Amino acid sequence: MHPAPSVILFTVMSGAGFGMLAFLGLGMPDVTGWVAFTFFAIAYVLAVGGLMASTFHLGHPERAIKAFGQWRTSWLSREGCCAVLALLVMAVYGGGLVFFDTRWTALGLFGALASILTVFTTSMIYAQLRTVPRWHSPLTPTLLLSLSIAGGALLTGQSSISIGLLALSGAIQITTWIVGDKALAASGSTLATATGLGGTGTLSAFEPPHTGTNYLLKEFVYVVGRKHSLQLRVISLVLMILLPIILILLPFNHMFAAFAVLSHLLGAIVSRWLFFAEAEHVVGIYYGKRTP
Repeated sequence: MHPAPSVILFTVMSGAGFGMLAFLGLGMPDVTGWVAFTFFAIAYVLAVGGLMASTFHLGHPERAIKAFGQWRTSWLSREGCCAVLALLVMAVYGGGLVFFDTRWTALGLFGALASILTVFTTSMIYAQLRTVPRWHSPLTPTLLLSLSIAGGALLTGQSSISIGLLALSGAIQITTWIVGDKALAASGSTLATATGLGGTGTLSAFEPPHTGTNYLLKEFVYVVGRKHSLQLRVISLVLMILLPIILILLPFNHMFAAFAVLSHLLGAIVSRWLFFAEAEHVVGIYYGKRTP
């Protein structure tokens, strides 16, 4: 799949932002006043900024409001509804902390749940697609949720638990890559199923469907070299998991903490670029660009 920068920024930023809001809703850290305002401001910049970035991938961003009415059948619509709910609830909860020095616990728990549900609905937009076998797996929501929660722990300064959460998300990421590399072959999609001519014998492509490019080839048949893919996987794990853990284990320093967050986000961007670039759409088989 073509890795659009807007969607990469959207999923990384909103995932970290809603993960941060989830921890704030749980009272982690236990802050009020202007300190609470700072934490909520960072979380909202990430969450809202990510949601705004997603609109740049739309052909008609002004029509995005129409998606909210399709929540019965569309994960995209459910994502929008959950995001608005989470942001509104957490705004009220944050207002109590900042202006009234009061923690409305039940409201915070509800907001935390809505924040996690927002990330889950985002992941299901991709996990529901049978045409992309690498994504069509329970590992997709597991990965996005684990990275969101680990990022939220890191951003809220939960050092005692962020190490374990980062390590867990790293293990899930590696598992996702291993399983994903075999997903297209395991899906059973072949040139015969792509053309519907399986009953005529063994098929092979004589010529490509056409000599030029088209929208399907541009958006759904993006190829990244195996060597580059391996290098980028290593880079993403080092930046997203290993370096933040090392920085957390060092004696606390605000600069180290900032570098840990920055490193994690940069590594998550690399990981998310691979999430899209390595996703093989089955239409590539029809065009002879993919081999199961």
